[in-house]
Amino acid sequence: MSDLVKRSLSLSGHRTSVALEPEFWTVLDAMAAVRQQSFASLVASLDAARPPERPLASALRVAALMHLQKSIQTTG
Repeated sequence: MSDLVKRSLSLSGHRTSVALEPEFWTVLDAMAAVRQQSFASLVASLDAARPPERPLASALRVAALMHLQKSIQTTG
């Protein structure tokens, strides 16, 4: 199993850090590239859209999975 990788960024003017498996960071980086936005902008938009009871790390993992599901559906 992969070790978690921590990334720090600013969200709504506050510094925060999120720890995810490297595989999720790879998908999130690809999502930002596909959407032609910065990584920080992608995370900020996902953070703003998540329900308040869902932790940010969980929201990022779900977004990465949904991105992969969508790409599988469009190619399959």
